Amino acid sequence: MTALLPAELAWYATGRFYQASVDDTLADYGYFLHLPFIKAPLFNDSPSEKTAHFTFAAKPFKAPEMKNGALKLGLDPVGAFSLYLQRQPAGSYRDPTSFAEGECIATFRRTSMVVGTTVDATVGRKTASVVGTNVFSARLVASTPFEFGGRSYDLAHHLGLGVTQFGTAAATPITPPPKGYKLVLPFTGSALALGRAS
Repeated sequence: MTALLPAELAWYATGRFYQASVDDTLADYGYFLHLPFIKAPLFNDSPSEKTAHFTFAAKPFKAPEMKNGALKLGLDPVGAFSLYLQRQPAGSYRDPTSFAEGECIATFRRTSMVVGTTVDATVGRKTASVVGTNVFSARLVASTPFEFGGRSYDLAHHLGLGVTQFGTAAATPITPPPKGYKLVLPFTGSALALGRAS
């Protein structure tokens, strides 16, 4: 099994942020576009959330907001997210909890508060949000060995202590599912492996 070097690419992922209607909690759900250490196709058909074998789901959290001029800042607390292996892919953006199905193969915990930044722009007399970004580090707190495509894997071996992820989100909302959510924003993330402690 190949162990990634510190700061080597760990993954590309995409998904959506969801804000719950009842209590305003946030959570992100989605799937992996690329895991460099997996030596088998990550999808069982054309790539999409419906065909992805590797998915992720976050534990819901609340994020206070503040402003600094044209910047809107979301202060995400320390929290956890898990990775799943779906041998029979079943992810659906209409049911975000579907990304937490299958075998839980790893759980990560963010090491500190995350400051997400959304940029506003004014064109004429209208002001609109353009793009959002964030960066966070997360430690691997649990890992379960698994087999996939005839090979054995363990994220603790491949990633070491965890990852640092850089995220970009669209600021234009997507129509939310019919029940339970009032805001949905798409995003993509790329992560670097932390490697092992020296």
